Amino acid sequence: MFKVNRLKTTLLLTLLAISVSICAQGNGDGIISGRIISGDKDAARYATVKLKGTGYGSATNAEGLYHVKAPAGEYTLVVTAVGYETVEKKVAIRAGERIKMNIRIHEEAIQLGEVSVVSAGVSRVKNSAYNAVAVDTRGMLNTTKSLSEALAKAPGLKLRESGGVGSDMNLMLDGFSGKHVKVFIDGVPQEGVGSSFGLNNIPVNFADRIEVYKGVVPVGFGTDAIGGVINIVTNKKRRRWFVDAAYSYGSFNTHKSHVNFGQTFSSGFTYEINAFQNYSDNDYYVDAPVFDFATNSLNTKELHRVKRFNDTYHNEAVVAKVGFVDKPWADRLLLGFTWSHMYKDIQTGVRQKTVFGQKHRYGHSLMPSLEYSKRNLFIKGLSVVATANYNRNSTTNVDTATYRYNWRGERQKKSDPGEQSYQFMRSDNDNWNATVTLNYRIAHGHTLTFNNVFNAFSRENTSLLYDTETTEPIGKETRKNIAGLSYRLMPSEKWNVSVFGKYYSLYVAGPVATDENSSDFVRRSRSLDSWGFGAAGTYFILPGLQAKLSYEKAFRLPTIEEMFGDEDLESGSVMLRPEQSHNVNVNLSYQKTLGRHSFYAEAGFIYRDTKDYIQRSIGELSGNREGAFYENYGKVKTTGYNFSLRYNFGRWLSIGGNFTQMDVKDNERIMVGSTSVENPVYGSRMPNVPYQFADSDVNFYWHGLGGNDNMLTLTYDNQYLHSFCYYSEGVQASNLSDYMVPTQFSHNLTLTYSLDNGRYNFSVECRNFTDENLYDNFSLQKAGRAFYAKVRVNLGK
Repeated sequence: MFKVNRLKTTLLLTLLAISVSICAQGNGDGIISGRIISGDKDAARYATVKLKGTGYGSATNAEGLYHVKAPAGEYTLVVTAVGYETVEKKVAIRAGERIKMNIRIHEEAIQLGEVSVVSAGVSRVKNSAYNAVAVDTRGMLNTTKSLSEALAKAPGLKLRESGGVGSDMNLMLDGFSGKHVKVFIDGVPQEGVGSSFGLNNIPVNFADRIEVYKGVVPVGFGTDAIGGVINIVTNKKRRRWFVDAAYSYGSFNTHKSHVNFGQTFSSGFTYEINAFQNYSDNDYYVDAPVFDFATNSLNTKELHRVKRFNDTYHNEAVVAKVGFVDKPWADRLLLGFTWSHMYKDIQTGVRQKTVFGQKHRYGHSLMPSLEYSKRNLFIKGLSVVATANYNRNSTTNVDTATYRYNWRGERQKKSDPGEQSYQFMRSDNDNWNATVTLNYRIAHGHTLTFNNVFNAFSRENTSLLYDTETTEPIGKETRKNIAGLSYRLMPSEKWNVSVFGKYYSLYVAGPVATDENSSDFVRRSRSLDSWGFGAAGTYFILPGLQAKLSYEKAFRLPTIEEMFGDEDLESGSVMLRPEQSHNVNVNLSYQKTLGRHSFYAEAGFIYRDTKDYIQRSIGELSGNREGAFYENYGKVKTTGYNFSLRYNFGRWLSIGGNFTQMDVKDNERIMVGSTSVENPVYGSRMPNVPYQFADSDVNFYWHGLGGNDNMLTLTYDNQYLHSFCYYSEGVQASNLSDYMVPTQFSHNLTLTYSLDNGRYNFSVECRNFTDENLYDNFSLQKAGRAFYAKVRVNLGK
């Protein structure tokens, strides 16, 4: 009887296999199947298996089995699972054939990158309960974009720059910008590392992907952000050897280059060198009022087309790492060393009517670092990541000119030196940073995470104006410590929830003026601590339809720049109070694949109730000059939404975009500093904050052009920004048009040709091809139409 049943089963399976084969032959499809197992040989349940760049894929079942049917062709099979490293394998699917491929995946040392790719360019951090996306930089490696420009594809995110290459930059995320958004590289905070490592100076090739956590932030980062976190994730895949080098040239005499190479030997010994540079004259045209030396007057209503002439910028940076990977005592143990240098001419003050002709700054940075990670440390399920670094950076501000300049480059002799303020001063900064993250998998579906970040910073200012160097008697120092503990329950792929608590500690000391003229200072110090908490959850309502909800009572400690300024155009205050905020995020996303067609839609809703909001404001100085300063304003309420849409057709076409409406409004009924006077701007939007913006892109891919392994990519993208006021709307209501940043709509084109599976690449770009006038912070003007070309070589095994 048993033999008869087994014979029947064998016949049925044979007929089924023949049927599948006939179907596959009929439409040119093939099948790939197999089993996904973890490092300890357990079945990887509910892992995602997809053919990269297509809508074809499946999820593994309880036994770790998967089954993918797709047209014949060359593909990359991508396997992702919660808490495991992403695996990619090349595969050739042939019509009418079934291929078997079993794959083993390994645990991640820290759960920051639970990424499941759902669309070209931008992906959901799908299984995380936090509102997060990941920007895949691999599609931009042949462009001249910086990391900050790559981030513009993320919903709710707006890049803000004061000019061209090397200009001051900050990112606005869901209504919060600048210091409200914290930046990490591989989970290590970047506060105080120097301007050479600003996101607008690092080439996009530096990162494998960029994770954006909006509002509520996981404990694993150990940060005090209330706007969100940007985490630059570098490529940590083990490679025998590799080299990736590129050079680009473009408008305004702009040169950019980078080289990244390294090796990993069979013994586990590894090294990697990453170097890059940027140079630009930034001599683009702007519309600005011109000071008339003959009449000693400035007509701000009359604008002239003038060329920037004191805005050269260049920086160079080298990051070297050496150590061991995949050893019994360490998954990664790396010693690093970073060197960087920068030079920057200062063309304008905080507003464009102020122009400088000789003012500049320069600096350098040295940073040794140590990185250690180990899965299953001492006991199974316990993982640790620890980092430490020391950064010594020095910046020198030079403002000794005895002339006053106008926008035509004309100059007039002054009776006293200094265009803004007479100075030749070096600021020496010492920055210590240490982080540790522990993850413990108590049992299936239960995880504890502990994180602690310690930072110590000190600054010493030395005047170089005279023969003898003079050091300021009162130094500036701060110490921060942020600790957090979270528990995550994940019983299935359908839902999970996290709860967490955070502890914030701050010590700050520095000079405080004793009079209104700031002629005398005394040393003041203070300490404070706070507690925060929150929760986040996600639930799959239907297959492909996911909901996320998160809440946090968050604190943000003042940053180094806010407490101490930049010793030039911006003043800080050691008496600033931390911001505190109630943050709520709601997110819905839907994904559907029908053959070669895939659709993705997402909507996010944001609420922030912030107290002691830290605002950057402009102050009038003597001699018709201006400076920026930071102050605690009061209460601010943020409400808004953003949504994203994307459509993909196989490997050939991707179309999508984002729209954001975010109102950041004054929520203080009584004027700050008063007990009874009503606030005249209550309910109006906060100054200098964009509230409506959008972007979209169309990508066309022509595979096999000129060869089976070649591809032509044509990308069109645009950015829209609605006009906004850079002063308080209520106060300036009578002449509001004088304080408006105008509505802008810019367009860009990129054409890339890649040969031999991306080994050799050539690209040309035209940015802002309609030559739109573009403005940002306090109506500072950015570059018009520009052209760039780039060549890149990428080799390795």
